[in-house]
This record gives sequence, C-alpha cells and structure tokens, in this order.
Amino acid sequence: MTSTKTSSDPNSGRAAPNLTRDWPIATYNALKAANVRHMSFVPDAGHSTLIDCFIQDPDVITNVLTTEEEGIAIATGAWLGGIRSVVLMQSSGVGNCINMLSLPVQTRTPLLILVTMRGEWNEFNPWQMPMGQATQASLEAIGVRALRAETGKDVVETVEQAATMAYEADQQIAVLIGQRLLGKKQW
Repeated sequence: MTSTKTSSDPNSGRAAPNLTRDWPIATYNALKAANVRHMSFVPDAGHSTLIDCFIQDPDVITNVLTTEEEGIAIATGAWLGGIRSVVLMQSSGVGNCINMLSLPVQTRTPLLILVTMRGEWNEFNPWQMPMGQATQASLEAIGVRALRAETGKDVVETVEQAATMAYEADQQIAVLIGQRLLGKKQW
C-alpha cells in the first residue's frame, strides 16, 4: 500500500497503522488532517508517542506547560491568532483547569483537549483515584463536552469527530482516553 502522507509525518512511507498498537500515530494523523498546528502539553507517558510526533513536526508549534490551565489560555490565544490547537493532559490535570475552562466556554472559543485517564483500570496510585472518578463530571459541570474512547480505533474516530465539533461548531470538547487502553503505569 502506498502512503500519501507528507514528509513531516513520522509514519510516512509505512503501511497503515494497527490501531490496537499505533493509535497515537493515527491520532496524530487525524489531528494533522484537521489542520492542528499547535500543541500544548504537560509531559505524560500516556501521550508520549503523540507528543513526540508533534515535537518532530516542523509545521507544528509545541509548548511544554508548567500547569495544565496554561494550555487552555494558550489554545484560546492560538485560536484568536487563527491557529488550531490541541491540549494534552492527564485526568489529574483536569482538576487544575476547571476555573480556566470558563474562558473558552463563555467566549465559545473552540477547544480540543485529549485526556489520558488515571484512577481507573489497574491504577496503583490512590492519589489518582478521586480526580479520575470526577474528571467527566467536572468537565461537563463547567460546560465542556466529554467523549470517552476505550480502544485505539475509538480514540482515532472520537478525535476526528471531536475536532469537527470543536473547530467547525465552536464547541469545547475533551476526549477521555481510557486507562485500560494505556495499560498499567510502570514505576
């Protein structure tokens, strides 16, 4: 099979990804197809492949955040500057963002957040449990629509739909990536 991906694509020239294993690369491709040119993140093992794809892409601006709510403000500013942005974080970081999320909700600024879940399947850290259990309800309470994805295929399809909802319909969307897909954290 011939690939039609651009040279900035880390998957260029390879066969179609196996979504059970390569969903982060397929997610990167979906975000690129949605014309995302900016990505903010707090380092996270669950997002590491996706982060690496964006960092390696010369057409994308990336920001390492000191705290997740900075990403919400930066994504809002990027949109005002004509750039589509995505924010990557863990579920524990959602708790840091609740007040800042009122900015894009009240201004109807498009927002796309990808959240790797903690406090779910095979969690070993009790400190991750409360926010993991409250993530979806917290996002929805502030006005952000939360969409769940439990398999690699779900992630890619959900991100494609979320990008359309955010950037074409001025919605604030968070895609919650289930911990079972990510596997147990190794420490």
